[in-house]
Amino acid sequence: MLRNPANRKRAVSLTAAQFRSSFANALPEDESARLHDEWTIPGPGRPLFQAAFANATPKARAATAVDTGKADRAPLLIVSGGADRTAPDSVSRAAYKMYGKSAAVTELRQFPDRGHSLTVDSGWSEVAQAVLEWLRRWTG
Repeated sequence: MLRNPANRKRAVSLTAAQFRSSFANALPEDESARLHDEWTIPGPGRPLFQAAFANATPKARAATAVDTGKADRAPLLIVSGGADRTAPDSVSRAAYKMYGKSAAVTELRQFPDRGHSLTVDSGWSEVAQAVLEWLRRWTG
């Protein structure tokens, strides 16, 4: 996808193999194939290119720039899959550290054996339950 610069201005979709490698790597092959068929749709290529090249873009101009020190934001829960290849746990932990410098509530919930598909795969209810419990703590 990123190999073709023209994809920046196109709608792109992951092949079944790309989906398995990046989203469903922690799942059995048959579940990965089913999720690919159910959930993948073409989407704009531009955000993928922006994310891929974010570290090479000056922060002031980056489309991905975020004020992580903002103290008046809502509570933030970062959910991480330990087997996630798209947003690795190390990236989630780094985000947690950056946001954690704010006075606003920031928490990290890790699911060690889960991949990027953790909210749509067969174990989604465990993730949903953890998030609902967290929301209940912060919304009364």
